[in-house]
Amino acid sequence: MSVRTPDPNPGWLSDQELDEIRRRLPLLYVEAVPVRVDGLGQVTEVGVLLRVSPSGNMTRTIVSGRVMYGETLRDALFRHLEKDLGPMAFPQLPTSPIPFSVAEYFPLPGVSAFTDDRQHAVSLAYVIPVTGTCDPRQDALELTWMTPQEATSDAIHAEMEGGRGALLRAALASVGRLA
Repeated sequence: MSVRTPDPNPGWLSDQELDEIRRRLPLLYVEAVPVRVDGLGQVTEVGVLLRVSPSGNMTRTIVSGRVMYGETLRDALFRHLEKDLGPMAFPQLPTSPIPFSVAEYFPLPGVSAFTDDRQHAVSLAYVIPVTGTCDPRQDALELTWMTPQEATSDAIHAEMEGGRGALLRAALASVGRLA
C-alpha cells in the first residue's frame, strides 16, 4: 500500500517523459483563434500572438497547447486561452466544442501542410470569441488584433510557423470571413 500523497496534477509529464513520448506517440493538442464579434456574431477582429520561437525568431501564432490526461477539451481550451491571453480575456466557449478543423503536424515537411520539429501531433482547432481584456502571458509577447483581411494577408501568413497561416485562413473561412 502506498502512503505517498497523490499527485495533484497527474496529467503533467516531466520534460524527459515528454521527450520520450514525443518520439513514440502522436500527442493531442487544441488550438484556438481568438476573435472579437459584433452584436450579430460576425467576426470583426482576429487576435494573433507574437512570440519568440525556440530558434530565436519573431513569429506569429495562435493559442495552442496539449490536452492533459483526464482533461476535457473545454477545460484544455480554457486553460490555454487563459495561459496565453490572461485571466481577464473571458473566452466564450461553446457548450459542446466542435472544431472547425483537425490539423495533423509531422516533424518532417511534406507529409501534411503542418509541421512541428518536435513531434507528430493531432490538433483540434477552434474559433473562440473573447470579450474581455487580453494581456498575453507565458511565451507570448503581445496579442495583435487585426481585421480578418489583415490576418489573412500574405505578410501575416509568412510570419506564422508550421502551417498555422493556413489554419488561420481556414478558421476565417469557417466563419464566413475569408476575403
